Amino acid sequence: MAIILDTIFLSPFKFTVWVAQKLKDAAFEEMTDDSKIHEEMLHLQMELEMEEITEQEYEKREAVLFERLREMRKLKDEI
Repeated sequence: MAIILDTIFLSPFKFTVWVAQKLKDAAFEEMTDDSKIHEEMLHLQMELEMEEITEQEYEKREAVLFERLREMRKLKDEI
């Protein structure tokens, strides 16, 4: 009987904890998903090849993307 009452009364709390964990996992996954950065690098390379940007602009934007990638990988390693 006590187990049934515990289950009934604690269910909302357990569900809230479960949802919070799922949200945390989803946020971490999004923060450490480097596929978007790789996609941006490919797009940047295309812009350079199509002469839409200069070599200097390419190098500047590439450095920013590499820094974001480094920070993302550092975050993955820390966690």
